[in-house]
Amino acid sequence: MEKSPIVHSFPPIADEQSRILFLGSMPGVRSLEMNQYYGNPRNFFWRLLFELLGEGAERAAETEYEERLAFARRHGIAMWDVIEACNRPGSLDSDIRNAVPNEVPGLLRRYPNIQVIACNGSKSHTELLKQYGDTPELRSRTVLRLPSSSPVPTPKFRGLEDRLAVWREILSPFLIPSAPKLD
Repeated sequence: MEKSPIVHSFPPIADEQSRILFLGSMPGVRSLEMNQYYGNPRNFFWRLLFELLGEGAERAAETEYEERLAFARRHGIAMWDVIEACNRPGSLDSDIRNAVPNEVPGLLRRYPNIQVIACNGSKSHTELLKQYGDTPELRSRTVLRLPSSSPVPTPKFRGLEDRLAVWREILSPFLIPSAPKLD
């Protein structure tokens, strides 16, 4: 049997103002091709984030990638993936094999203002706890499990609205929305 290709995640997006780390599993094929976190236009991540932070989901589609990153940074949001490298044909988390973790505790030591880790999907959450659940860096922080922002429907999460309701419920204590717009 032919071994699937080795894929690598992106460097973290984080700085000293980061308060919340959104932690995915491994970027999908389209994101890797575009060299962008959540680069697949079908992925709900940016629409969820923009909606939760008061900008409206539709605004995410109109915003260039570098502006999206700046928007996230302004709101204290960091991004990374729990897996640094793995074998995976396609984009499904269920196809990930031979996962090598990113050094999440090291990132948390470097950016101590990150106090919340929001795992984007079950695979991210499972891998994070498996690799680092007993570390002091994780035990001293809030770890949240969010429904995946992947566009693949599940029985519980069919589309954007289903995910938005749960993301809002889980994240609202930790997010600071944009200031109201002046007309």
